[in-house]
Amino acid sequence: MKPITITDENFDAEVLQSDKPVIIDFWAVWCGPCKMIAPIMEEFAVEYDGRVKVGKLDVDNNQKSAIKYGVRSIPTVLYFKNGKLVDTIIGAVPKVHFKQKLEALLK
Repeated sequence: MKPITITDENFDAEVLQSDKPVIIDFWAVWCGPCKMIAPIMEEFAVEYDGRVKVGKLDVDNNQKSAIKYGVRSIPTVLYFKNGKLVDTIIGAVPKVHFKQKLEALLK
């Protein structure tokens, strides 16, 4: 299982209408720190398969969603539950920080 691709077009269906919690990595191909957290998101996609939806949104190609959620620097990871934004992490932080917030979504 790999992270799903989130776009401006499928954002509502994949994120806001999801019956599972969703985490989205807002990234870009030119972003070095984004490349540092990409393996973490891939691990989460496997580890939480069926319980949490893990997605990636390329901010260069999907500016509408990035603007809507105030993403000003990348990587930014947004955490959604029941269609609502509940948490945010900005920057490349250790895996444990992402995991703590992810575990909180499941409570």
